[in-house]
Order: sequence, then C-alpha cells, then structure tokens
Amino acid sequence: MANMAKSVRVRCPECGREHTYVPCQYPCSCGAQVTLATAGTSVPVHHRTWAAAWTEVACAVCGRPGQWPQPEVDCPCGTTLRLASATAPGRPPEPEPAAERAPFRPLTIRTAYDALACAARFLRWLGFAEVHAAMSAPGSGIDLRGPGVVATVDPATLPTEERIIETLWLHGLNESAAPVAFSLAGYDQRARQRAGGLDVALFVFDLAGTPQPVNQAADTLLRTGPGGGDGDG
Repeated sequence: MANMAKSVRVRCPECGREHTYVPCQYPCSCGAQVTLATAGTSVPVHHRTWAAAWTEVACAVCGRPGQWPQPEVDCPCGTTLRLASATAPGRPPEPEPAAERAPFRPLTIRTAYDALACAARFLRWLGFAEVHAAMSAPGSGIDLRGPGVVATVDPATLPTEERIIETLWLHGLNESAAPVAFSLAGYDQRARQRAGGLDVALFVFDLAGTPQPVNQAADTLLRTGPGGGDGDG
C-alpha cells in the first residue's frame, strides 16, 4: 500500500482563507505511486492554458519523467489556486502556446485495435495531421503514419523490446519523420536506453487510456507538438 502523502497548509492570496491540501498520487507505468508534492504556496488561476495545467515529475522508483495535472485547490471565495511544486524548485514556467489544445479524450483500451485508435487520436491531438493506419507489409514495424510522423503501437503484455525501437527509428530516418512509440506494457531497459540515444519518443498508455511520456523526447513532443500545431482532440 502506498504511503499517505503529508498534508500542507495553503493560504488563498485573494481572501486569506487557509486550506488543508493532501498532495495527489498517480500511478507510474512501473506500478509505483508518484506523489505531486507541493511547497504550500499558491497563485490564483485567472485563465487556463494547457501547458500551465501540467507539471513534470519523475517517479522516485524508476526515474521516469511523467506529465501530471498541476495541483489545484478551489477556494470558497471562487478563486482557483494553483499550487507551486516542491519537486522542481526553480523550474521556469512553461511557455504558453499560441493556441491551447482542448483536453485529450482517451479511449478505453480493451483490444489491440483500441490501442491503435487511441494512439492515432493522440497524435492528431498533438498536431500531426492526417494520421492513419499504415498500409505497410505485415511485420514492417509501422502501425500509424502521417505527414511528418511514423508510429508503432505495441499492445503486447510484455515490455516493448529494443529491436522494435530500432526498426521504428530506421523508418523515421528514411521518411524524415518523427518516430513515436506507444506501448501497453512499457519498455525494457535496453529499449529505453536505445530510444534515448536515437531520440525516439516513448509513450505508455495509463489506466484511463491516455498516453504518458516515458522519456525526454516524448516529454518535449507532448509540450511543443510538431511545431506547435493543434490536434483534433
């Protein structure tokens, strides 16, 4: 059982009320709980942006960075308070995008087809246009393709292996496209190391069906998209 996160006191800068906040915990793909610790300070949210609503926190067990919702508290005075993170001191604020993305709508994944459809929707949401099932020969290693992107979707119950990452990277190199991998069971250590060296973005589906970034390439893609374009949600 995960340890209960320690509560912190948060004061609303608008009305002066104090609130008790218990930091949220989210499941990492490795099975551990990621706690979004806060410093107990807050700022009012006067308008929302997609970039500012998320924070990067690495899992204390496996070290994987993940994008998680920023901790927030709703004060009775009507002010929404965004809490400063204690896990990333001095981290500069995310740049606001030219146009905000709508929230991603995940799909419940029960079959391999669901995983494929969810990954395609996610890539379009990131800003890759016309993503569709790849018309490739069986075993080619490419499941989705669109202008500027190639992707593989591994619905297996075992972690994705290094050879799948290498094949994906070669396709991306040959087509001058960004290589993006999706997995239900995560990636083995050699696959993660290889992806880091080749700059292949790795995502893993969480329990709700939302792809979560596993490495720096995926984190960058999640924040910026392919040049800052909007997806279709």
